[in-house]
Amino acid sequence: MTQSKESPASESIANQALGRRTLIKGAGLGLVAGSLAATLPSQSASAAEGEIWSNEYWAKKGDVPLWMFRKRVGAPKAGEPSKPVLFFVHGSSVTSRCYDLKVPGKGEYSVMNEFARYGFDCWTMDHENYGKSGRTSGNSDVKSGAEDLKAAAEVLARETGRQKYHFLGESSGALRAGAYAMMAPERIDRLVLAAFTYKGEGSPTLTKRAEKLDYYRTHNMRKRDREMIRSIATRDKPGTSDQAAVEALADEEMQFGDQIPTGTYLDMTANLPLVDPKKVMAPTLLIRGEYDGIATVDDLQDFFKQLPNGDRQFIILPGTAHSVVLATNRQLFWHATKAFLDMPTPIAT
Repeated sequence: MTQSKESPASESIANQALGRRTLIKGAGLGLVAGSLAATLPSQSASAAEGEIWSNEYWAKKGDVPLWMFRKRVGAPKAGEPSKPVLFFVHGSSVTSRCYDLKVPGKGEYSVMNEFARYGFDCWTMDHENYGKSGRTSGNSDVKSGAEDLKAAAEVLARETGRQKYHFLGESSGALRAGAYAMMAPERIDRLVLAAFTYKGEGSPTLTKRAEKLDYYRTHNMRKRDREMIRSIATRDKPGTSDQAAVEALADEEMQFGDQIPTGTYLDMTANLPLVDPKKVMAPTLLIRGEYDGIATVDDLQDFFKQLPNGDRQFIILPGTAHSVVLATNRQLFWHATKAFLDMPTPIAT
């Protein structure tokens, strides 16, 4: 049986403050994001007990095999209640390894481990032409990524017994998740869009990227070497991510070679907007790093204001740039996301 709870009606808009503090307003309550670090629980304070269990799966999109990975506390057992499912959607230049990163001596970097301890059944996948998934002649654009998620949902339903799932995407992964939310609103419980972009107006990152638009239009693959991976964490504001984490991610990624699909880059430089906010019916959290150059605050506020579900939040994380997953302040990302996903059932009014 599907076990999904109705989401509460809550709304907050985060107004940017270019210092160490960012104000989050919602439902008459003011919270200072810059002070969240002082109130965060210790890593295991709210964690579920037991060892983290993992397993691999395969989805099929037509003839294309798609690799899936799962982590949760304890192996599934027949007859036990299912856990809420949280599905992580990766971006343009990395695989799903970004969500299960190990950085020796630097604390927890696996967001899958962290949310498994919070009680979620955590899943991710490599999109077509990424990681362990099948290779085709396509460019793996956002539409293709949404179709990947459609195939993944069939595996989720079979393995968990649930019909609705939380989705969290970062960067173009947020575009993929948003596109899937329009395609299959009945499958979405709560939606987290991190490092998202709407129309891309005023984005320094996309302006720079558009210089190679002709290349993206004529090539389905682009070079993605170690330096390019490093630039993900340094292009907006160096120092917002630990270099050791960036190198650990590069080590994981380079096993798959130095070529990556161009589809999402083409979409983000020539085809925006790709997600219509009026068609995203699920409760939605927009979460952005203070220094992220992929989208302006105005761009995201435009998207936010058009979302039809009153259960929505827009949060800006201080001291953070494009990748909230790799950020030194990643605990702020965990905290805000967990709070959104754990919102209590509202009292009907």
